[in-house]
Amino acid sequence: MISKEENILFAAEKLFAEKGFPGTSTREISKAANVNISMISYYFGSKEKLYEKLVEYRTNEGQFFAKDILERTDIDEGQKMMIIVDKFASRIREQKYFYRIMQREQLYTENPQIVKSLKDTKISFLNTYSKILESGIRKGVFTKNPPIYLLHSTISGTLFYASNSKEMYKEFLKNTEEEDLFEKNYYNELTQHIKHILKDLLGYEENK
Repeated sequence: MISKEENILFAAEKLFAEKGFPGTSTREISKAANVNISMISYYFGSKEKLYEKLVEYRTNEGQFFAKDILERTDIDEGQKMMIIVDKFASRIREQKYFYRIMQREQLYTENPQIVKSLKDTKISFLNTYSKILESGIRKGVFTKNPPIYLLHSTISGTLFYASNSKEMYKEFLKNTEEEDLFEKNYYNELTQHIKHILKDLLGYEENK
């Protein structure tokens, strides 16, 4: 069960994604969350602080899942990379409102707290990839050592671009499937595509 604070965060997230930060009022947020407007001040202090808390909340989630995968000892480094792809794709699909906000923020934000959160998140993932890559090279799991920034760009860049272009591709393909079915198949093909690229970049063979 979500807390009252999370209820407000999630209601605000959808509105921020649809209307942008300037176009969303605290009154609209309180109505969407079905709470008194005073609760926003009580939990967050202001709309700006609520926005910053949302970014912090979601980015922390992402860092936690990457850390958990990094620390696993029951799988090899190649499998860790494949799981990160699956998890990352699932987050983008399931948290589409937040990632819509973040892509907008990367272009336009002037909020130093959000700039810092975005930078810290990227650095955290780069560190995770670096540790997996170094360990995989050392153990012979990987036979290639690609630039880490290109590894990161291959995963996140491909996922974000494909996610943003999903409706265009559906139209281009003249796909008539129900939206949920198309989306499921689309993300499955997308993750498999990225995994194939990563295996080639890393020189990784499963079940070797």
